[in-house]
Amino acid sequence: MKRKAMNTLIGFSALAATLLASAPLQAQTKLKWAHVYETSEPFHKWSVWAGEEIKKRSNGKYHIDVYPASQLGKENDINQGLTLGTVDMIISGSSFAAKSFPRIGVTYYPYTFRSVDHLLAYTKSDIYKELTAGYEQKSGHQILATTYYGTRHTTSNRPIAKCADMKGLKIRVPDVPAYLAMPRACGANTTPIAFAEVYLALQNGTVEAQENPLPTIEAKKFFEVQKHIVLTGHIVDHLNTVISGALWKKLPEADRKLFAEVAQEAAARASREVAAREKELAQVFRDKGLSVTEVNTAEFRDTVLKNVAFEQFGYQKSDWDRIQAIGN
Repeated sequence: MKRKAMNTLIGFSALAATLLASAPLQAQTKLKWAHVYETSEPFHKWSVWAGEEIKKRSNGKYHIDVYPASQLGKENDINQGLTLGTVDMIISGSSFAAKSFPRIGVTYYPYTFRSVDHLLAYTKSDIYKELTAGYEQKSGHQILATTYYGTRHTTSNRPIAKCADMKGLKIRVPDVPAYLAMPRACGANTTPIAFAEVYLALQNGTVEAQENPLPTIEAKKFFEVQKHIVLTGHIVDHLNTVISGALWKKLPEADRKLFAEVAQEAAARASREVAAREKELAQVFRDKGLSVTEVNTAEFRDTVLKNVAFEQFGYQKSDWDRIQAIGN
């Protein structure tokens, strides 16, 4: 009996040791990071890197699965998912953040930023801190970083040299008020078409123009069905890395710092990659036989400022003025 009791005790000790050894693995927190971009794009590549880096730096405490290409829903869906608890982190534009806190959407008003450097300087400014804090207070979620998405330009099957040349132009624009501002101010007829259907719409003449950053024009092959690329540069576009408020509240302070640092590193790397490719693409498109036209963006900007009030979007011109002052 004594031998049997001893064997039983040894067995329990071995089991206890096994359970203790596996405790860190069982305590691992699994998280979902969602976005709408393709796996070939820098935004996905550096999100995956960030997830792996957080896992490594936390000694396996966090395991993050990244879901690209709208696998967990369209952009509106994943924004709602932060509140519903179906996702933990997302990459999304400020136009969606503006649904909770309209003022932050001023960064999508045409010609808010002069360049990618101006945008990145903004992310280190007091007005950036103020606007992101306003979003965080209203939504409950936390913006960890901001990534340069690309500068939006216009492609068309008619030549455009000035704002007035867009009068009557049938152009596809995302159905977001700030995106509509420049084309409408110049007299274009805007048409919202699902992004996946834009190529076909250009090909069959449903619309004769669209607007997107040069890397998107390349990736979606819009250059195959357009004759002219017009460097209107009307929006220096950008994406926010957002973590759900529920998760943020649970994170110890050290882990909050880790998530923020890694997200900002990933944003900086993706931003550099996008900016570098943009510099090459104007010549790439010229080599393909397209006309690439530089325009007087000040004329476009002044037309927008004259015809499109900030207040109609819930923006404040004082915020825009503070952003304009950065770097001047």
